[in-house]
Amino acid sequence: MSCTYTIQVYDRARGTTHTLQVPDDRYILQFAEKQGVELPFSCRNGACTTCAVRVRSGEIYQPEAVGLSPELRKKGYALLCVSYARSDLEVETQDEDEVYELQFGRYFAKGKVRNALPLDED
Repeated sequence: MSCTYTIQVYDRARGTTHTLQVPDDRYILQFAEKQGVELPFSCRNGACTTCAVRVRSGEIYQPEAVGLSPELRKKGYALLCVSYARSDLEVETQDEDEVYELQFGRYFAKGKVRNALPLDED
């Protein structure tokens, strides 16, 4: 039997808050859309950071969120496209570039990338 939770989503970019009712067996983003709420997204499969949120309170389950490192998950980040509510939640949308930088920034600005193999010329 499914439970329904109240999800409050603060959309930082628009300065608005949406209150949603979401069953625990449905993705939060999918149900937001069914309720007429437009939130940021791109891939819909947990591989990018466009739909990233920071969990302010509550519990979220996101086993398919391959686009978030375990470290960011521990810090309370989640991807709404592949997240299930496990309690009432308060979340805040994030800037995609900000989350991307948190996750991958340590890999950039280390100098030029060099090809290990020569390129074939036709």
